[in-house]
Amino acid sequence: MFASPKRLRELGVLGLNQRNADYIMRYNKRSRYPLVDDKLKTKDLAKKAGIAVPALYGVIETERQIRGFSKLVENYDQFVIKPAQGAGGDGIVVVTGRSGEFFRKANGQLMTLDFVTHYLSNILSGMHSLGGLPDCAMVEYMVQFDPVFNELSYQGVPDVRVIVFQGIPVAAMIRLPTRLSDGKANLHQGAIGVGIDLKTGATGLGVTQNRVQNFHPDTMNDTRGLIIPHWQQIMELSAQCADIVQLGYLGVDIVLDKHLGPLVLELNARPGLNVQLANDRGLLLNLKHVEKLKSLPVSVEDRVEYAQTHLVVA
Repeated sequence: MFASPKRLRELGVLGLNQRNADYIMRYNKRSRYPLVDDKLKTKDLAKKAGIAVPALYGVIETERQIRGFSKLVENYDQFVIKPAQGAGGDGIVVVTGRSGEFFRKANGQLMTLDFVTHYLSNILSGMHSLGGLPDCAMVEYMVQFDPVFNELSYQGVPDVRVIVFQGIPVAAMIRLPTRLSDGKANLHQGAIGVGIDLKTGATGLGVTQNRVQNFHPDTMNDTRGLIIPHWQQIMELSAQCADIVQLGYLGVDIVLDKHLGPLVLELNARPGLNVQLANDRGLLLNLKHVEKLKSLPVSVEDRVEYAQTHLVVA
């Protein structure tokens, strides 16, 4: 049985239209969108601000450069190919190793060099970009996920999504890859979203395909009670990212590398609303709280402390 609109308002549930009108359009200047829609620009901004990101091995911008792909990756058995202007994980290929002349994907499938170069050509044509515009392909370091997630991930790399409003983190979840999602941390493709307590970094409810699920369908392990490593650093990175792109309503995606710690993967000026399902709580509760503040905390540390002290955390 579906809740009535009145009941949804009481629960503080933020709808798509309200998100767009009251938060994205109001707090995000269109002129700042290119800084998050283009992953190359995001990476450059982050590096200049001292924020750790996955290392960039190279960029392919023209068909001619595709011929040099083998040379570009000759020293790397593992790497990620992604469109600079892709969205929702679309167009990303993760190469986890090689078998002779073949490249191996995370799911074990083998790809020929011809297949990969054709895929790169499709990226350049805009097949995976926002609006279908011509794009370029990034080749970067493949994250080695923290072993704390060994029992809660299928093949791919989990990532943490933090929603930041006016520089203050207001909600968070971790997205866990599954067999259904083909090892990608994409909720629309079947990954699990699990709510995170803003103060402690502890995981709670899980949700997949809009259904509550408190265990991983492939590993059968409980999603609840895991303490996310480096949680304070993740919160501070999220708040810092809002500063560098100057967007009032932002989604920050962070991965945990077992060698390098937290790495900012990408930013999103139009973050989805599944974080509400994952936390079993509407976003409006915290968004309205922040909007009522007469003055916002200034420093990153103060903003994180405010979130962990005053906001609904789970």
